[in-house]
Amino acid sequence: MSLQLTEFASQLHLQGEILKEAPRSIREGKLKRVSGIVLEVEGLPMSIGSGATIVSQAGDLSFDAECIGFNGGITYLMPIDTVEGIAPGALVYPAKTPVDYGKGYITKSVIEPLPIGEELLGRVVDGLGRPIDGKGSGSNKLIAQIQRSINPLDRTPIHEPLDTGIRAINGLLTVGRGQRVGIFAGSGVGKSVLLGMLARNCVADVIVIGLVGERGREVREFCEDTLGPESFGRAVVVAAPADASPLARSKGASYATDVATWFRDQGKHVVLIVDSLTRYAMALREIGLSLGEAPVARGYPPSVFARMPELVERVGNGANPNGSITAFYTVLLEGDDTNDPVADTARGILDGHFFLSRELADSGHYPAIDIEKSISRVMPKVSSREHLMSARRVKQLYSRYMRGRDLVSMGAYVAGSDPELDAALQSWPKIKEFLQQDSEFSVGLESTLQELESIAPSEISPNVPSPAMQNIRRI
Repeated sequence: MSLQLTEFASQLHLQGEILKEAPRSIREGKLKRVSGIVLEVEGLPMSIGSGATIVSQAGDLSFDAECIGFNGGITYLMPIDTVEGIAPGALVYPAKTPVDYGKGYITKSVIEPLPIGEELLGRVVDGLGRPIDGKGSGSNKLIAQIQRSINPLDRTPIHEPLDTGIRAINGLLTVGRGQRVGIFAGSGVGKSVLLGMLARNCVADVIVIGLVGERGREVREFCEDTLGPESFGRAVVVAAPADASPLARSKGASYATDVATWFRDQGKHVVLIVDSLTRYAMALREIGLSLGEAPVARGYPPSVFARMPELVERVGNGANPNGSITAFYTVLLEGDDTNDPVADTARGILDGHFFLSRELADSGHYPAIDIEKSISRVMPKVSSREHLMSARRVKQLYSRYMRGRDLVSMGAYVAGSDPELDAALQSWPKIKEFLQQDSEFSVGLESTLQELESIAPSEISPNVPSPAMQNIRRI
């Protein structure tokens, strides 16, 4: 009996919360003009970010939209999905408003987003959190409230390395839990393969993957082939492919960040993968330009460069010392231009960047990480001195080999004339083997450090335990 009363009280509280969100009055506007992807509505003042429902005059079609701006008595809406069959004068209502079609007041039902929680694990949702995997809508719980801004002084410092399972990253570009890293590359140099390796191999409780603006065929491939059943069980996939509306694409990255933030606040170690940050910026560009913003840098309006830091700064460590979000954002370099406005902005707001080289990819070197151009800004904080010295030595040998390989290939170099180049030539086979790794294999952090020490022994005895190694946590 007590249990039944508890369930009744819980349901009563749930219905009370739903009633609080219900509209207090019925308002409606009319669709007056369509300009590109923006719908102009008259007679329906709304706040930015509010939802709306567009209903055909016959009442047989309805579409969801969101307010993205206003000008006097005109409200600008952007549809979430493709709008078809809507004529001038179509009625527009605030979301979840009851409408009378002659048979009493009814509410046009829409697919509700899944509540952010443990039930999301192993699910695939769209950019607004609506399920697209055919597994049902789940329980009718309220969506959790997510804290979208963090006091910088409340963030837990980064002090623990993350085992990514990739030798080149673990050894020379060590990532810390709570770090935000950009993966910069042109098209066709192995970004998707590298992301798959990170998703499978990273030591974390939860993997959140945001596929924003990418090819639709890659969604199922990523879930079934790249992740596999074992990794998919601890993953949440947010898919907003290229054919989704700009609003859905922009919200896809934001929703994936919301999911990662919720799990972090529950004390989980989360790896967030967003592919790609460039497509997110392009979606924001489409929205900004449709509202009449002036392009300031290669067609990007100022709002894009304001929204990108807002998204990235929500990621990282929070106040809970037991949880973290380590984020990997791919950045597409158009024409391999490293000075692209989006790439330049991303480098300034992220905690490190991995550059994928087309030259290495063309030569069959995978992962094609250019360690000379790549950097991890938190590596000194999460690595021991022995590790740093060995990594520095390997980078020196790698750089010296790259500068002198043309001279050697032409036969113009005389052995013994440059001791540094001699050492680089001698170590090159081991360095090359160390930097290459098959996508199906995973190499742990401890094994990576042992291999790194065998290539370039540090000046400090490796038998001395380091604080960074003591902080490694296996999950």
